[in-house]
Amino acid sequence: MENINNITVLFGSLISVLLSVVAYFIKQLHTDFKRMEKDLVEVKTMALIIKTEFKSGNDLLNQKVEYLEKRVSNIELIILKNHDNEK
Repeated sequence: MENINNITVLFGSLISVLLSVVAYFIKQLHTDFKRMEKDLVEVKTMALIIKTEFKSGNDLLNQKVEYLEKRVSNIELIILKNHDNEK
């Protein structure tokens, strides 16, 4: 009878230790997922910042191109008028 109690206590202790090890690894896994979630949020934020910077740079370039196109068309008109006046 005492032998059965010793085996029961031994198995109970072994199961407790194994459950403690499993709980430890689950806690570590949870911590890693939290860290990964935080890193993912940072990556999304950086991607949004980069996207915004490129968009603003692209808008500025488009404005400069439009301005230069207007200047070229004005210069072309002036040259055509001068050419027509010379004839």
